[in-house]
This record gives sequence, structure tokens and C-alpha cells, in this order.
Amino acid sequence: MTELSNIRNFSIVAHIDHGKSTLADRLIQLTGTVAARDMKAQLLDSMDIERERGITIKANAVRIEYPAQDGQTYILNLIDTPGHVDFAYEVSRSMRAVEGSLLVVDATQGVEAQTLANVYHAIEADHEIVPVLNKIDLPASEPERVCEQIEDVIGIDASDAVHISAKTGVGIPDVLEAIVTRLPAPTGDLDAPLKAMLVDSWYDTYLGVVVMIRVIDGQIKKGDRIKMMQTNAVYGIDKLAVLRPEMQDIPSLGPGEIGVFTASIKQVRDTRVGDTITTERKGCDEPLDGFMPAQPVVFCGLFPVDSNQFEDLRDAIEKLALNDASFSSEMETSAALGFGFRCGFLGLLHLEVIRDRLEREYDIDLITTAPSVVYHIYQRDGSMTELHNPADMPDPATIDHVEEPRIKATILVPDEYLGDVLKLCQDRRGIQEDLTYAGPRAMAVYDLPLNEVVFDFYDRLKSVTKGYASFDYTMVGYREDFLVKMQVLVNDEPVDALSMMVHRDRAEARGRAMCEKLKELIPRHMFKIPIQAAIGGRVIARETLSAMRKDVTAKCYGGDATRKKKLLEKQKAGKKKMRQFGKVEIPQSAFISALKMDN
Repeated sequence: MTELSNIRNFSIVAHIDHGKSTLADRLIQLTGTVAARDMKAQLLDSMDIERERGITIKANAVRIEYPAQDGQTYILNLIDTPGHVDFAYEVSRSMRAVEGSLLVVDATQGVEAQTLANVYHAIEADHEIVPVLNKIDLPASEPERVCEQIEDVIGIDASDAVHISAKTGVGIPDVLEAIVTRLPAPTGDLDAPLKAMLVDSWYDTYLGVVVMIRVIDGQIKKGDRIKMMQTNAVYGIDKLAVLRPEMQDIPSLGPGEIGVFTASIKQVRDTRVGDTITTERKGCDEPLDGFMPAQPVVFCGLFPVDSNQFEDLRDAIEKLALNDASFSSEMETSAALGFGFRCGFLGLLHLEVIRDRLEREYDIDLITTAPSVVYHIYQRDGSMTELHNPADMPDPATIDHVEEPRIKATILVPDEYLGDVLKLCQDRRGIQEDLTYAGPRAMAVYDLPLNEVVFDFYDRLKSVTKGYASFDYTMVGYREDFLVKMQVLVNDEPVDALSMMVHRDRAEARGRAMCEKLKELIPRHMFKIPIQAAIGGRVIARETLSAMRKDVTAKCYGGDATRKKKLLEKQKAGKKKMRQFGKVEIPQSAFISALKMDN
């Protein structure tokens, strides 16, 4: 059992690409936790998609042993967290398991929007924070300016920030000393009843569900009977281990330690993050506070391109849900696309990651419908329903009002691009709340509707600022607005996969753009096809796709003109009948392109 005073639990927080995972690699390498031959870049990023995109998606933990300069050997438990806003719930839950944080800031770029968001998570969790300036080996680095910025924007004393280069290994020993000397040791009582917090869980093909815990009080041993306090489920512990990053078996875990166990648990859904684990007999009385379950904010439909792959898609979604409890799905059908699933995600990046994993790991070609958010529909009779799919909108005559989710967005942008950013936010129905300066960069805080952000806001923001802006958001609740459902009709038939909720003032422009786009994408038929955008029974935009014309008079040479007229009349009647009974085939590629429509 390790002495509490010799344990340090900490996480690394930073904006995307400021060097969290590289710093974790250097700490693991310098302490010899992993043999040199097994070392690779981004060691803790185990998923292919994490390595390919160069981002961290899942928070990962590792236990490091460090012989310090004072002669003591310390146990360091490091949790590497994601920097992207969509995975903020990974960050917040990791924070509760540790006592301190290393705040990594890029010495060339300074404080970014997600640096702020992640630091606030750490401050809320009452952490001791050690500022670390990374990339000081680059010619563009300005450590003094960035230190001032940390003090001005975040309000943390940065006079004794550790200067490092995670890539070359400069200053890494100073980081280890700072962890040991400046971060607090955990507290806990070995003799109290077991109280442990469930930090994370994932599915392993051979072991079943693997559960990561942080022990607060008491101790947990192999063979113990434990109880989950939220679900009252009881399990026997089969295997107890610490992560170095591979599992290493251990007989028991005491207060302040972080480890994993397996207990023949079948589904990740049975292990709720934030739950309190105690012993079946003589357990603790009060559970830990726990935290809010992750709420999906963006919904979209996933359909297989080949309808025969529906069963494969169902299996793939079930397997993915084993590993990602924040992803929800339910079956739905669409006249245009057949059978599929309506899925909920934490944001657009989360949606992209899940879609890429389904396509790559399970080899299924997918169609993704337009992302939409959850609206609150208040009926005339006083009841409220949640609307996930615009196609399910009730009759407008029964609706009193519609509320949409709003977010508080923080955008940090160099001064020369500020005008473009303000215009973009204004165009997206944003309400400016604050505008301040942090050195040469402006920090704009806006209240924006989420449905304007999920579509392509992030891409537009990056393009108008040449990639220099950083963006972070938090949900702030619901507000009433004048929202309507816009339907697309092709040959007078509604296409439910293209239905969307729009603001009444924007509906005409959005409808016109959609009709023009579909006119280019739908192949011509033997009869003319009207493409319309409508709100209720009122058409607000229309394009007509002209018919392909077969020259029926080619055989007529010479003779009376009435012969040609007769054939043309016959053709006209035939086309009219065709239009009445003809089916318009909309190719899958047209759906995909129409849904990627830029505003």
C-alpha cells in the first residue's frame, strides 16, 4: 500500500494541438514506464482515428513511478484529456478523479478559447494548477507575452511557469519536480468503508467491461463483492490492475489510487460514470456527488446506402454503443432512404468520429441526414414535447410556440478578422454579450442558436479568419423564437429526409438555395419535375427541372402538317400521364450533396 504523501494525481489540460499527448509521451519516456522499443508517438491515443486526426477523443490514464530529487519514490497517476469542445464531458469527469492540473499553453499561440474552457473545469473541481509553456524551441515563441496573457485572461500567477519543449524533451525533469513539489497529495482514510468513484468504463473483447475507478476511502481487493450505489447491482471482482499503459495486476488499491477492475459486467451501460462503488457488506452510507450524464445535443439519421446492410448497421451501432455511453440511437424509417437509425451526439466532431468509425471499422457505406437539434414544442393544451426529427413536427394549428436551444460561444480572434467574425455571428442570429481584448486578440462572447452552429458555423469561422480563430461553447438553455418546418417537395411528393427547421425570416433564402441545388443534382426524366420548398401549404421557392425530349416527328417527312401535330399531342398526353404516375428517382449522391449545402 503506497503512502498517501507519495501519491500525486493530475491531469493535463490544454487547447487542441498545444501538446498534451506529446508531453504525456515524454513523461512516460523519461520515467522508463514503457520500454524504449515499445515507445511511439501519442502512446495514450489508442484508436486509429485519434492517431490519424492527431486529436485525443477518450481520456486515458497511466501510472508512472518517479524517483524524485528528495530521495523518495512517488507514484504519479496521469490522466490525458481531450481538448475539443465536443468531448468536454471527458474532461470534466477526469477532473473529479485528480487533485491538480498541468495547464499546457503553446508559447507561440498563447491562450485559446478551449484553454479557457478546460481551465474553468479545473478551477470548478478545486484544482491546484501549474502553468507549463510548451514549444519554447520554436523561433516564434514569446514566453513573456504568453505569461502576461495567462495572468490577464485566466487570472493565474504565471511567474513560475515551467518552460518546456515536449517535442525535444527540454525542461521535462522540471515538470516532474513541479508535480511532486507543487501539487497536493490526495486525502483519504484507509480504515473507513470502501468509497470509490467510477471514472470511466470501456468494453474489451476478452475481459468484458473494464471499469476505471479512483479510490477515495477504504481499500478494494481482488475477490471483494462490490455494489454500485446508483443501480444497486452487486458484482464480484475478478481482476484488479493499474494501467502502465498496459494492465498490470495488483492485489489491492488504497485511498488516492487510480486503477481498473473487471467483474463479469456485460454492458458498458450498466456502469454509470460518476457512480459510487462500495462493498456489499458494511458499505459507505453517503454516495459521492457524481455528475450530470452527457446530454446529446445534435441529432441526425444514419442510413445504409445499400438497404441490405441494415442488419450490419444495427450490429455495428450496438457494438459502438458498448464503448461510448454518450452516443444514443433509435430506429427510424424514411420513405426516401429506407430503414436506419436516429442518433444523438455531443457535437459535430463527435458525429464525424462515430460516422468514420462505423464506415471504417464495420465497412458500411452511410448516408447522414442534415444534423438537427432538440426543439421544445409547446402545444395549445399546455403540454410540451421534444422534437428530435423535423419530419415528426405536429400540426402547426395545435402549436402554441417553439423553443430552441441557445449556446454561449466564446471566440478568440486576431483583431484584423474581428469585423468578419461579428458579421458571421450577426448573420447567425447571434446576440453580442461581451467584447474584450487580451493583448492583440479580441475575445467576443455571443449568445447563439445551436441550430445555426451545428450546420457549418465552425467551417465558416475558420475560413473567414484564415484558421486563426478559436471557438468554444456551453449550453445555456432554451428560448422561444419564430421557427417553422420547411419541407422539400419533388414532383409534389414530400421528401422527409430533407425536412428542416428554419427561422421564418431565413426560410425563403434557405428554400431557394435548396431548390437550386436539387435542380442540379436530380437527373432529368422523361417528364418535367417541379422542385418546391414549402412551409405548411404555402410554397416559398420553386425550380422546374425540364423534361428530356424525344424527337417523335423524326419519321415524318413530307405530307400534311397535321400528322406531326397529332404525334406531338400524343407525346404531350403521354408526358402528362407519366408525370401523374411516374416515380422520380433521387440518387443517393444527390441527398449527400444537398445535405452538405453551404448557406
